[in-house]
Amino acid sequence: MSAPATAKPAAAPGERPSGAAYVNLFIATLGFTLTFWAWNLIAPIAGPLGDDLGISSFEQSLMVAVPVIVGSLGRIPVGALTDRFGARMMFPLTSALTIVPVLLLIPAKESYPALLGAGFLLGVGGTTFAIGVPHVNSWFPPSGRGFAIGVFGMGMGGVALSGYVTPRIYDRGQNLPFAVLALALAAYAVLSWLTLRDRPGRQVPTTPLGGRLRAAARLRVTWELSALYAIGFGGIVAFGVYLPTYLKTWYELGATDAGTKAAGFSLLTVLFRPFGGWLSDRVHPSVVTSWALGIVGLFAVVQSFDPELNPLGTICLLVMAAGLGTASGAVFALLAQVTPQPRVGSVTGIVGAVGGLGGFVPPLVMGAIYSTKDSYAIGFMLLSDVALAGCVYAFGRMRTAGRARG
Repeated sequence: MSAPATAKPAAAPGERPSGAAYVNLFIATLGFTLTFWAWNLIAPIAGPLGDDLGISSFEQSLMVAVPVIVGSLGRIPVGALTDRFGARMMFPLTSALTIVPVLLLIPAKESYPALLGAGFLLGVGGTTFAIGVPHVNSWFPPSGRGFAIGVFGMGMGGVALSGYVTPRIYDRGQNLPFAVLALALAAYAVLSWLTLRDRPGRQVPTTPLGGRLRAAARLRVTWELSALYAIGFGGIVAFGVYLPTYLKTWYELGATDAGTKAAGFSLLTVLFRPFGGWLSDRVHPSVVTSWALGIVGLFAVVQSFDPELNPLGTICLLVMAAGLGTASGAVFALLAQVTPQPRVGSVTGIVGAVGGLGGFVPPLVMGAIYSTKDSYAIGFMLLSDVALAGCVYAFGRMRTAGRARG
């Protein structure tokens, strides 16, 4: 179903996006949302599952972490495969494969080792980020890529959707969320196969997978973007994982209240991600990244002094959410500028993997510091240091990265 080699080339700098571009953006974002719901399927019901199995809190944490780690690392080969085979093949295939572990969770929930095995396979759902970014990037001209990739990035709201919907469906029937999501993924696999199209004239690499990954890994910007994304998206993941614990432990909120506030934090990061991309279409994305991380760093300093939750603590957390969401959108707008088009998938895979893994270090650090010092102040000061370092590097170095490529 791919277009012939003589078809229209990739989007030109001054070209307006076509209707097909917006259709592909919508279908890709829908798939990203559903597969991210699957990727986060275990976390919202980890408590009841753990209680039924009688496992420890550490074992529950491992059960939640396995699909996230696998999904993050899996973006590396999936991004390179997308460069070769295109999203038109990879999105339906990945969605269909994700159905298998979703359904396996029905019998697996009776056994902890089986849950870990199903969770390992569930990591497939977390790889679609590396499919959608190069696909959307190819359909939109440079002047509109930041906003388009930011809109696609809103699909990470699938994690928040899972957190809200999954436990409520689970209360109505312990097998019901798995059946509902499997049906949704199957419907999407068919829909994406019928409607998703690779950009006509898309550049297809002919070198082997290993060679493309090595070439992407040798690019300096790959690791620079990885570091910035580890701060932006890693910060989002870290707060998503640890914010309920922080609010319950430090501010003594109930589980429901803490979960609601954490959901508000996640929602704001989702909304500000396309804003970061849109702003990067008008201002150099390195400048947007720098300002966003600078704001995160400053408000992290304020939060380190343990202000009252209402109103100052809430303001600090929400401003940090907006800053992290903006930075995440801007980093991928920057990636679209500084990465050669045939390598966007490979670079996206590496950057996405590092960003996802970057979210698991801060919760461990925060937990260890609180256990030792009975305070979160040092943890927020460390967040401030890292964010301000990213602010300086993005402004000082990344403004010229695109020129070096040109």
